[in-house]
Amino acid sequence: MTDKRTVEDRIVESGVIAVLRGVSEDQIVPVSRALADAGVGALEITADGTRSAEMIADVDRELADTDAVIGAGTVLDAATAQSVIDAGATFVVSPHTSPDVVRTCNRHGVLAAPGVMTPTEAVTAMEAGADLLKMFPASTVGPGHIGALSGPLGDVDIIPTGGVSPDNVADFFDAGAVAVGAGGAILDDEAIERGDMEKVRETAEAFVAAVEDAR
Repeated sequence: MTDKRTVEDRIVESGVIAVLRGVSEDQIVPVSRALADAGVGALEITADGTRSAEMIADVDRELADTDAVIGAGTVLDAATAQSVIDAGATFVVSPHTSPDVVRTCNRHGVLAAPGVMTPTEAVTAMEAGADLLKMFPASTVGPGHIGALSGPLGDVDIIPTGGVSPDNVADFFDAGAVAVGAGGAILDDEAIERGDMEKVRETAEAFVAAVEDAR
């Protein structure tokens, strides 16, 4: 398994975690390949489906020839964290703060990025051993909330997710984000539905370009 410091460096270097939610099992591999070809360095497969672990393992094998890191999202409890880690996830993202999930990740040397909104949640996550903090949903509070958290808490690495788009991504980086998470803004659902992987890649390339310009 890739060392979690290497995983963190790859996420920060990429600047974006693509959130693959609702992508079918038969499309997950070609979609992931299109994203990797577009320059996306971190892919998050949400663990809210019945075969999420198998999908993570499939994508991990498909992208073994790249430096992309494959993780799991929407991980709500320690049992799910264990399942996706066993499947090969190199990072685990949650929409909330669960010390049990963070501890499970730490036990296996896997990067943990729990979701936070308040200073209390951020401190709880950091005390549990979180590596990164997912500010979610970012659209509710906006870029200014990054400074509101980091002001009293010091140097914290925050990844805003939820409502981040090419139009506002620069604002989040200017506010101090180390990377962003994106789903609908980086995934072309209509192109995926019709199997147009070239269009999927082009849409992702546009988001990656916006991230590069923002930094």
